[in-house]
Amino acid sequence: MYYIISIMKTTLKIQNLKCEGCTTTIAKKLSALHGIHYVKVNLGTSEVTFDYDSELNLLDAKETLKIIGYPESGTENPWSTKARSYMSCAMGKMG
Repeated sequence: MYYIISIMKTTLKIQNLKCEGCTTTIAKKLSALHGIHYVKVNLGTSEVTFDYDSELNLLDAKETLKIIGYPESGTENPWSTKARSYMSCAMGKMG
């Protein structure tokens, strides 16, 4: 018996991406999520690209990005979210 697994790919334009520390944090956090694979963060274009298994995984990734301070472009980006991005950035620089 064979199973066909449908893997989808997306590229999200995100806000608050400032440096390599940010890219490290984003890659680590998204790669740790179930159903998210092959995460690549492009500092120059403020984009994150990854494969995902289902729409639920995509929603989880978007919510995780928002929680750590990097919401999708075109969505709300209050000061509190920007502050979280600075904390995430610092964590990425440390490890």
